[in-house]
Amino acid sequence: MFSVAYYALAVLVVFVIGLCAWTLAHHRRRRRHGALQDLMDQADRLEVDLKDCRDRLQKAHAVMQFSPDQPAVGEVEAQQAVDSGLRALLQQRLWIRDRAPSASQRELDEAVEALVRARHQLEPRLQALDDAQAALDTAVREHFQPDR
Repeated sequence: MFSVAYYALAVLVVFVIGLCAWTLAHHRRRRRHGALQDLMDQADRLEVDLKDCRDRLQKAHAVMQFSPDQPAVGEVEAQQAVDSGLRALLQQRLWIRDRAPSASQRELDEAVEALVRARHQLEPRLQALDDAQAALDTAVREHFQPDR
């Protein structure tokens, strides 16, 4: 009844459907792997940014400190803010360790976006800190090297 052409067409359709399914599964695995890698990379970058911020704050407060046994104005609050950011990052790393392997793609993408947003929120503060440090360096230099 059915000719060889119909059987060949059926085999070809099954083959194409199988190939599409394999391609889709492969794409999903690659996307998931990429999201996991992005998540870890963004966590590492945020940690570097936070530690850099902490180091810059300590440097700035060391220059401004008049009495070595008393913290400079705002130093405690700034340190607490950085420590809070580092604790939140630790929580994120624990989530990555415990939940990321079984998380949905949507959850992974949202976690990556949250880390990217946190870094973007930190960038202007780091720039402001750079500006303040430059102004502080200039003021200290002028104080110790008055017009000659």
